[in-house]
Amino acid sequence: MRKATSVGATLLLAVIACSERTSSELSGPQLGAGGVQEQVTGGGQFVHPDFGTVAFSFHAIRHADGSVSGRFQQHQFDLGFTYKGDVTCFAVDRVNNRAWVGGVLTHSNDPDPVTGVGDDAWFRVLDVGDGRAEVDRSTFLGFEGGAGIITSEEYCAVKLWAEGNARTWPAGGNIKIH
Repeated sequence: MRKATSVGATLLLAVIACSERTSSELSGPQLGAGGVQEQVTGGGQFVHPDFGTVAFSFHAIRHADGSVSGRFQQHQFDLGFTYKGDVTCFAVDRVNNRAWVGGVLTHSNDPDPVTGVGDDAWFRVLDVGDGRAEVDRSTFLGFEGGAGIITSEEYCAVKLWAEGNARTWPAGGNIKIH
């Protein structure tokens, strides 16, 4: 059953990504092109202990003028909830290959009052690098009030990371800090 869920998650992720953007748009422009100074990209899926299989994709770009742009989305297969948003901030720890991405929801079909369009949401990722036995990791979205954080900008500034990568899950797919 898990293999069928994994295949289904991969297919849905591909459909979602292709329906909105081409792969080059999703990954964003190349570093140095058009003033791109830094970017974090990724896509794949992970299994959350409470929410089941979660498909995700994102790109966050820091431009030469310091502004950021990008998009993110997550889909919970077991609950049928989809979240999409615009990136408003991100922070990178190049020593530990970690990134924190935050933004504002532009789509949510989750009835929880803190997950509506216009609300802040955020997540963190780990890029372990290519060709290693370990796999990249991601978190589920955080929302207002989680860990005492109220806004995406606060989340990106504080850069919380739990010991031992707690509350991050192995992600099938690829995450890149460029």
